[in-house]
Amino acid sequence: MNNRHDKILFWGCFIALITTSYAFISRMILCGGQFVTDFGLDKVAVGELQGAGIWPFGVSIILFSLFIDSIGYKIAMIYSFVSYLAYAALAMMAYSSIHGVTGNALIAAQKHGYQLLYWGSIILGLGNGSVEAYANPIVATMFSSDKTKWLNRLHAGWPGGLVLGGLCTIALADTPDWRITLGLILIPAFVFFFILASLKFPKSEREQAGVGYLEMLKELGAFGALVGFGLVFAQLGQVFGWSSSLVWGLTGAVVAIFAISTKSFGRFILAFLIVIMMPQATTELGTDGWITSLMQTPMQAAGHNPAWVLVYTSAIMVVLRFSAGPLIHKLSPLGLLAACSALAAIGLAALSKTSGAGMFTIFAAATLYGIGKTFFWPTILGLTSEQCPKGGALTLNAMGGIGMLAVGILGAPFIGYLQESSATKQLESANPALYQTVTVEKHYLLGAYKAIDPAKAAAVTDDSSKEQVKAATTTGQFSALGKMALFPIFTLACYLALIVYFKSRGGYKPVQLASAGGVE
Repeated sequence: MNNRHDKILFWGCFIALITTSYAFISRMILCGGQFVTDFGLDKVAVGELQGAGIWPFGVSIILFSLFIDSIGYKIAMIYSFVSYLAYAALAMMAYSSIHGVTGNALIAAQKHGYQLLYWGSIILGLGNGSVEAYANPIVATMFSSDKTKWLNRLHAGWPGGLVLGGLCTIALADTPDWRITLGLILIPAFVFFFILASLKFPKSEREQAGVGYLEMLKELGAFGALVGFGLVFAQLGQVFGWSSSLVWGLTGAVVAIFAISTKSFGRFILAFLIVIMMPQATTELGTDGWITSLMQTPMQAAGHNPAWVLVYTSAIMVVLRFSAGPLIHKLSPLGLLAACSALAAIGLAALSKTSGAGMFTIFAAATLYGIGKTFFWPTILGLTSEQCPKGGALTLNAMGGIGMLAVGILGAPFIGYLQESSATKQLESANPALYQTVTVEKHYLLGAYKAIDPAKAAAVTDDSSKEQVKAATTTGQFSALGKMALFPIFTLACYLALIVYFKSRGGYKPVQLASAGGVE
């Protein structure tokens, strides 16, 4: 680091990232437990609640990246802090709306409380996105000659927050008042705000090199606009009940503006990375969102809180991300990402076989998965910034935004669908009459599905039938883990293709911005 000011700025961004992941894990663990009971949720509804804290992350990153250089990084930082205050307030209101209510009034109270929590999660996601929108380009600017290494170090803050949040949530697991668990987010929020509020934020690398705004837009191009804003409008349409024609119309309008103004499809390498980012983000964040509930049966059978699996894999990530430099220099970013994809696929496949396994087997499989997912997010961001530096904050953060949107809109609910689909098929095969009794038809973005209704399942009195419902649910959970291994298998194939491509061009080399508007 160049000076004391830069050190303080880096660590302020690091703590801000801890805040985002503390919010993520505390919600996700509660979604696998107390929220289900308190609000009467099925797996897909849980997935939608999880997604409400994720997809706004992507919307915020993309929208802020379009004008963050104009408004300044400090405004984005203040916005994120205010978002955390609003989220905490709505979460407190959601808790108060359902506790103390009984009888028929409870159903209406649960719906009201769920809406408060849902919209609070959206506000939280928007605030989380603004953190990445300013933290990523700040670090990429301060360490422009070694971006991937320092972005890995910055993003050690994410698993660091997962560890802290997981430990706090586990410690408070027996406390019925989950307002305490969620309210602890205000501690790191106030810390990063007071650290960063008085500091001077740098101009972006793009601005310092004299690269114009239109040149930045050309890097993203029409393809990036199609995927990024298509996902934005698809999710907003789902939330606000827009017609598909309106969603496609808005997307088409934005793509037309990009195409006409930039006359660019976008950088090929960026387009390819966008395709990779969606399943890669689902492999990491989608699995992280479900891992606690997925591992609940074997971990509880072993006498431990299932959140320990996520805490453990996150601790691995903290250590390894701070040690990323030598691996990046030895393997290159592409080699590292390919190796991680292979390990993540093996780890997920191994985790899918841990039903009824002992602690050693569970944590051995979790170690493979934890190492595999460690370098995914920061390394693909570093790869994007190294290959598309003229895109500045837009291409760097659009990559993260698209990943978050894909998880929130498609990934998390789809993983929930995989669980419900496998569980209902298992139950239908074992006991068709029971299947008809406890399942309901529901809908989500990708279509209709059959789900085991929690209320109907709870009303079953026969012990044998209860065991069959439980067995079907467990089967669905572990079947979903095995199917999710297909995501990193796909990304592995893509990274191997990129390695061959760069080798044909003399090997991987970062693109360096030179004097005003130029590149080396």
